[in-house]
Amino acid sequence: MNSESNSSQDSTAKRGGYVGASGHTSWWSAPAGEEAHRSFAQTGVKPRRKIGITATVVIALIAGLGGGVGGAYLADRELISTNANLVQVNNTIERAPESIAGIAARVIPSVVSITTRTKNGGGTGSGFFIRSDGFLLTNNHVISAAATANGSITVKLNNGKSFKARIVGRNASYDLAVLKIAVNDAPALQFGDSDSIQVGDNVIAIGSPLGLSGTVTTGIISAKNRAVTTGGEGETSFINALQTDAAINPGNSGGPLVDMSGAVVGVNSAIATLGSGFGGSGSIGLGFAIPINQARKTAEQLIATGRSIYPIIGVSIDSRYTGDGALVADQKDAVLPGGPGAKAGIKPGDVIIKFESTEINNSDELIVAVRSKDVGDEVTLVLLRDGKRISVTLTLIAGQS
Repeated sequence: MNSESNSSQDSTAKRGGYVGASGHTSWWSAPAGEEAHRSFAQTGVKPRRKIGITATVVIALIAGLGGGVGGAYLADRELISTNANLVQVNNTIERAPESIAGIAARVIPSVVSITTRTKNGGGTGSGFFIRSDGFLLTNNHVISAAATANGSITVKLNNGKSFKARIVGRNASYDLAVLKIAVNDAPALQFGDSDSIQVGDNVIAIGSPLGLSGTVTTGIISAKNRAVTTGGEGETSFINALQTDAAINPGNSGGPLVDMSGAVVGVNSAIATLGSGFGGSGSIGLGFAIPINQARKTAEQLIATGRSIYPIIGVSIDSRYTGDGALVADQKDAVLPGGPGAKAGIKPGDVIIKFESTEINNSDELIVAVRSKDVGDEVTLVLLRDGKRISVTLTLIAGQS
């Protein structure tokens, strides 16, 4: 197995961490004190004499105004005649197509709610149409339990119609999956360019947080190229993520992150949390999305063959290493014979400290940096060996999902 990591990682830490944004519906109650406030406002307090005087003055003013109008009417009976044309005004708000409301109106019909059921329970998530013939993109972690336990997957459209879905293919490495339902006129979304989006650009997240379909939240791109690891139980995902402060919550997973033209720039996948000891696992303004350029390549491969590939350098990394950089495992089979790393002269015990122009601080950052490239790309790495810096160049090969 050509793996860049020799140990699986659990994405959900009790004290906080990254968690997939899929989940179950929750209920809530009105804020404390709201009913008491309404009751006081409705019943009030028995009027005292001073308040009564004020009320009398107001009533007197109204009565005087009424008398004045009545007098005027009596003085001039033609003031409001049967031939008068009364003007009726209908107030409308013009919403430009490029406004948030305009974009949401166009995008929401393309976003779906996904419900999974297995003998052990179920879950919810989101997805969106990428082709008019019923192909949908979502996160692997939204449907992985149903896939492995032979469960059911139901897709509910914005118009209320529901369909059974089949899995076309899934890739745990990128946390992506493609589903298919039996429709031929689906409103597919337009793909944007996640490489060209910039920090500070406005974005809109749409999905079904807590089962509330068609929910729209807004924010900006907070950062790019965040190394985010999610998953667990043998299905670890490494994402070179877009970070956003748009509110993303459990159930948003698999929904689109769109730019201000309505084009998809990311697939909402994970959130950072403070953990249960700090008030729960809801949105704290740190959401992460898979860049659509990567998601699109993976989706096209899954639709074409049911499988997808990802680039590797052909070495195993020791994820337990706590120093700076990524340590090539110090064991005999850590470097794949005949692989890119072996051909470039990488040896067990080398520490990779730079990938192209990116400084590498840990094993996750190296894996994410590699998987942000394409198979066949030529890349340059900087290694530390016995205290010396060594630069090597290699060509990435394919690993199978």
